[in-house]
Amino acid sequence: MIDSSAFQGKKAAYYTLGCKLNFSETSTFGKMLQELGVVNAEEGESADICLINTCSVTDVADKKCRQAIHRMVRRHPKAFVVVTGCYAQLSPQSVSEMDGVDLVLGSNEKAQLIQYLSEAWGGKEKTDSLHQYHTVKTKDIRSFAPSCSRGNRTRFFLKVQDGCDYFCTYCTIPYARGFSRSATIADLVAQARQAAVEGGREVVLTGVNIGDFGKNTGERFVDLVRALDQVEGISRYRISSLEPDLISDELIAYCAESRAFMPHFHIPLQSGADEVLRIMHRRYDTALFAHKIHLIKQMIPDAFIGVDVIVGMRGETEEHFEQTYRFLDSLDISQLHVFPYSERPGTAALRIPLVVTDQEKKARSARLLALSDKKTDAFYRQWIGREAEVLMEKATRGRAMHGFTRNYVRVELPASEALPSLDNQLVVVELGNFNHDATALMAHIK
Repeated sequence: MIDSSAFQGKKAAYYTLGCKLNFSETSTFGKMLQELGVVNAEEGESADICLINTCSVTDVADKKCRQAIHRMVRRHPKAFVVVTGCYAQLSPQSVSEMDGVDLVLGSNEKAQLIQYLSEAWGGKEKTDSLHQYHTVKTKDIRSFAPSCSRGNRTRFFLKVQDGCDYFCTYCTIPYARGFSRSATIADLVAQARQAAVEGGREVVLTGVNIGDFGKNTGERFVDLVRALDQVEGISRYRISSLEPDLISDELIAYCAESRAFMPHFHIPLQSGADEVLRIMHRRYDTALFAHKIHLIKQMIPDAFIGVDVIVGMRGETEEHFEQTYRFLDSLDISQLHVFPYSERPGTAALRIPLVVTDQEKKARSARLLALSDKKTDAFYRQWIGREAEVLMEKATRGRAMHGFTRNYVRVELPASEALPSLDNQLVVVELGNFNHDATALMAHIK
């Protein structure tokens, strides 16, 4: 039994690293604590509870997690410090031994965050760090922690799936998140309806391997999309990322005619060389990837397509990279998300002998980022002088407002037209040229 009186009036501070899924989960943790009477610590205030939600996708991410933990402990020396997330799951003992850390929860345990927090702390004054950690092995990670929250953001993030069964040779996420599992369609529809009640206009579907939805429920991702499309009050859905081998032609065809699913896809490629895809243990080749891109653009010509690419993977020769560059250049895509390969302990990729130098990784990354800029610029220019519907996002008084069109073109509304009443509203605008730093198209309300 949780004693809620121990939490009444306490102040909490949160720090999130990593993906949209982590931000969604942190927001949900905050909501759970808020329901117990916990309030957010204001800037400069000392918190009673600190929660750090960690990432471990690269060695840089691990370093950032350690820095964030140290920083939060220094800022809130009397706080009860809880660390969860992927880094906490993969390195629980070393995290628990850090100065100031009281409680470390793995991927299976974070669903019971309040219970663990109540038992370990319960509102008692902190004297010394407890250094407790609770995790299970990857095969025993079975819990699914629901999450549909927006925190201080305009859009809601709905967690539909967790975990991954793919075990790509460069990746530790399956070890950190466990095997693929999902909520039911009925539960997710109920959460989307509640988001609409709370004023949500746009919902982003998040997860680790979203297209693998339904492994434990016997349901299909395309059927989830159909069901969510019927929820009244939600005007827009976006899908955060879909593996190319899990994007069915049926799903593309449905999205082309959908009421609320936006013409916006985010698809990880990782390499445009089939030999590198093979050593990565990816489950597709470049021919399948190209087919999916062509089909999307055939059925949804205005679609924005973002693509993830890893450069400098062990085994990636100069010719492999050139194949990747030529392949990406040939595709009708809108943006590249470029990640230099990062070696992760315990992964199969460490057995591949050819190592790419950091200098070469930087050079290859720079070339792909330049290609990305060229493609994004060309995509945006198609919309100059046209009308578009934009979901506006809250801005500081006296500052320009920003938002996104249906197909993910970032838009800037000048401060002279930015009104608080426009926050979270769908507004028809006329799109002009690029803003001063070329990150958005200027717009004026029609």
